[in-house]
Amino acid sequence: SIIVLYTGNRLKIVSFPSYSKDLIRSIFPLPLIYLGNAIFGLGGTQALSLPMFAALRRFSILMTMFLEYYLLKTRPSTAVQLSVFSMVGGALLAASDDLSFNLEGYAFIMISNALTASNGVLTKKKLVNNELGTYGLMFYNSLLMLLPALLITYIVGDIHLALEYSQWTNPMFVIQFAMSCIMGFILNYSTVLCTQHNSALTTTIVGCLKNVSITYIGMFI
Repeated sequence: SIIVLYTGNRLKIVSFPSYSKDLIRSIFPLPLIYLGNAIFGLGGTQALSLPMFAALRRFSILMTMFLEYYLLKTRPSTAVQLSVFSMVGGALLAASDDLSFNLEGYAFIMISNALTASNGVLTKKKLVNNELGTYGLMFYNSLLMLLPALLITYIVGDIHLALEYSQWTNPMFVIQFAMSCIMGFILNYSTVLCTQHNSALTTTIVGCLKNVSITYIGMFI
């Protein structure tokens, strides 16, 4: 995201405000929320099965709906509320029959759900009340979370493992890795754009549908 948006800004393809001290104050705590969401989301994915992970992610929809009401004063229609409660009810039903109960995994997923809801609602709020725009929000969000992310990965030893990975000399792996980074940027951009033009609740629901698709693909594989 940093490389693509910085290059686009230099080539006048996209534009966003220059760095300033007030900018950090205006964007926080989004970088920390985004980083925490990534950490706890990966931890929950590792601890739980894919179907259970996808089921428990439904709670992020309910949390987003409540946060939108309290922070953005947005009240969804009755039909939307019934749909959300139905999805959460299905998640509770699935969790009640989980024979491989993992308390740590459940805790990680619920924390990730809370951070997902906070990230979506705060992103919507900052896009409405901020001059950064979509590109500026993405660029500085990624930039400000870079050092904390590097520090955490260094502490847990992931940077060492990445540097010692044997496939860096494999051209096919490098191409696929680069493509995954580009697609990650497109996914993040699409998420922010969806939130800007619709709502945080819509984005969260679409994200849960994406998790369902990934789950079915994972089960097939």
